[in-house]
Amino acid sequence: MSELGIKERRIGNVTILDSDALLRIKLRFGRSSVTLANAAASLLAAGQKHILLSLDGVESISAKGLGELVSTYVVVKNGGGQFKLFNLTPTVRQLMRATNLFEVFQPYESEAHAIGSFGAGRSQEMTCADAAELRSA
Repeated sequence: MSELGIKERRIGNVTILDSDALLRIKLRFGRSSVTLANAAASLLAAGQKHILLSLDGVESISAKGLGELVSTYVVVKNGGGQFKLFNLTPTVRQLMRATNLFEVFQPYESEAHAIGSFGAGRSQEMTCADAAELRSA
């Protein structure tokens, strides 16, 4: 079993979750995994309302995984936040279209566009600069 999990980082008031291929999140304190929806609920409780999930490198998602994404979307939306996806692989993009989830998630091509979509009082140019700075670090 892999020890990889989702890594959390922040740009401004946006929390970005970088996934492993299995869409698992490692608890910050401990070695067990938690569901994506539970991790999102924890972020909401901590005041993080803008959550992005990168699906870069995720080649396929099972029916259970799709259910977890939908559950996470509902948890975040009901908690007053926004949950968005970006960096979908072609296979996952096709799956999202086939299951009509593409319209629900409206995924973004790049991190900069996804961050800018929150419109949290910051200009798109500033957001792009922040993202470029993060990548060069």
